[in-house]
Amino acid sequence: MDIISLLAVATAAFLFAGTVKGLVGMGLPTAAIGTMTLLIEPRLAVAIIILPMIVSNAWQVYRMGHIRRTLWRYRWFILISMVVVFGTLLASAEVSDKVLYGVAGTIILIFVATNLGPKPPRLPERLDSIGQFIFGILAGIAGGLTAMWAPPIAIYLMMRDADKDEFVRGSGLLIFMASIPLAVGYLQIGQLPRGVALISALMIVPTLLGFSLGEKLRAHLSPARFRIALLVVFFFLGLNLLRRAFF
Repeated sequence: MDIISLLAVATAAFLFAGTVKGLVGMGLPTAAIGTMTLLIEPRLAVAIIILPMIVSNAWQVYRMGHIRRTLWRYRWFILISMVVVFGTLLASAEVSDKVLYGVAGTIILIFVATNLGPKPPRLPERLDSIGQFIFGILAGIAGGLTAMWAPPIAIYLMMRDADKDEFVRGSGLLIFMASIPLAVGYLQIGQLPRGVALISALMIVPTLLGFSLGEKLRAHLSPARFRIALLVVFFFLGLNLLRRAFF
């Protein structure tokens, strides 16, 4: 794919993904990677998403406030996920694209099931440290392979009965912190050269434009209807990735 086509595909993907994130608070990697991998290889898609993911989640955390309190509340999840992300990325550097397609498709379908299925059981306060440890590992593995950590993060926050603001605040911080070792790891294995890093930086603009649009649409659209439509799109994106993994 030539550079103009790549920029066009990425711009469209990040406008869509930014809008999703602005409207529902998460889903940027799922939407961007799910759409970009229709036309480009998964490693490149993950590399391009790194800077928009860091910046958009930093902005989300800043807008929501209570940063110190949130850091302390989720400290074990953050620490464990950062370590596991980095380790998983280095261990999977030579994994084939077919494996990555399969993992990405599975994660997207789990994301759909998480949002359509019944609410998971409540995680009591006394077991929170164990929950952070388990879901931190799961998020780290998913993030290290595909940069899509939404299912384990969403399930954990739902099990902790996080309200809407806490869900947006917590998910933004958890993804932001885990994105840092992901970026370092991609630099270390040579998957984020100068040209790709420049494209990633350029994609911050459509991401933030989409994010702003999503926030405005939130006041006019029914979040429930949008969520159902979005999950239908994600369902078929996930199936397509599984098709590419096995056929």
